[in-house]
Amino acid sequence: MASFEAPVATDRDALQKWKGQISLEPYRSYLYSYPHKTAYRALEPKLPLADLWQEEAAETFFLYMHIPFCGARCGFCNLFTLPDKRQDVHHTYVDALERQARQWADFTTHKPFARFAIGGGTPTLLAPDLLERLFDIAQNTMGLDVKKASISVETSPETVTLERMNILKERQTDRVSMGIQSFVETEAAAIYRPQKPLEVERALSVLKSYDFPVLNLDLIYGLPGQTTASWIYSLERALAYEPEEIFLYPLYTREHTIVKPGDLAQRDRDIRMSCYVEARDRLLAAGYTQYSMRRFARQGAESGKQTLPYGCQEEGMVGLGCGARSYTANVHYASRYGVSRRATESIIADYVAAENYRTADYGYILNREERQRRFILKAILHREGLALAEYEQRFGTRALEDYPELMNLIGADWAVLEDGVLALTADGMALSDSIGHWLISGEVRAQMEGFVLA
Repeated sequence: MASFEAPVATDRDALQKWKGQISLEPYRSYLYSYPHKTAYRALEPKLPLADLWQEEAAETFFLYMHIPFCGARCGFCNLFTLPDKRQDVHHTYVDALERQARQWADFTTHKPFARFAIGGGTPTLLAPDLLERLFDIAQNTMGLDVKKASISVETSPETVTLERMNILKERQTDRVSMGIQSFVETEAAAIYRPQKPLEVERALSVLKSYDFPVLNLDLIYGLPGQTTASWIYSLERALAYEPEEIFLYPLYTREHTIVKPGDLAQRDRDIRMSCYVEARDRLLAAGYTQYSMRRFARQGAESGKQTLPYGCQEEGMVGLGCGARSYTANVHYASRYGVSRRATESIIADYVAAENYRTADYGYILNREERQRRFILKAILHREGLALAEYEQRFGTRALEDYPELMNLIGADWAVLEDGVLALTADGMALSDSIGHWLISGEVRAQMEGFVLA
């Protein structure tokens, strides 16, 4: 079942060669979901959503709303988002999202929502009345109980206003996430991000005054012109505001992004790994716990609500809005994916014009092997690690027999097996993007490589 030929862990020469192949390119692909969206294709026949959700075994669901609008497209961004500040466009879009919600409520509200997130794009780019409508749709149409669900909203420095933050606070938002990327103006400019350090500091001061239970800040390392010293400067500026969470992202450049591979910091030398190691060590020393290659959080950073449990495998994801993905145990589906302005505008126009949202038209049907790989990837790339007993309980077989190549991680000193849990070491965690890429199945890899991005 291995994606690549995997050496026997006891063959030291072969293992060292494999280890070199993995470590040579630590930044291969970011698997925040599996299968990756570029593996999705048109579903024929279309799948009735009522049937999919009736069979979904998850006890609680995750409600997500995608707002695909932002003030400007950053040079590194390949997300499904469109630079468009026009309020009439936003209004028409929210109308469509509400229309979709009314149809989906018939078959996705039979179980409670444990989490609710609004992402994008920049949700707080919406006018306050439209931001209010999103919460109204979640509560009045989808049946969200704000007292039992954790609520997360993404924002950006220029959209942090008192009126919008009042709405988030009144609607019992637990977590506000803001992308900063860099506190250095020239570095922000190099990724086409129209952001001034004073504007970032102003926004952070406002956010801290509202005392949201969890403030998350995003930073990116490997930016054009960045040095390890300027990177640590940005990290220290972020730490000065004592955020409960910090996400550290390596810069990726891809097809249709404005920043190209040759624009990486120190063109003759990739400094991303040294930036990562220095930042990781600084955060650990500051009392943060590392939960993945990207996420660092303080102990005890919680909302205080008695929220419902939700499985880390993230099944039962109900994604409303154009660009949102939905996950059931066997089917992942979404609208078509694009990055260029022309493609994104076309996809959003189709979504807004639609009257019927009751079928899954585009996605990926997971067979048993892909469900197993998803389970492994979602577990092993996080602090919790892969609990072998949980895998066996779910699938009726043993992970290390189904995927013996996992033992190579131990042979390479990138993982340890203790008390029935296979967990990455610090060195293995640093190579998460390469290890995750290695574990992609041949079928998904072929789909990804055959995807033509518009």
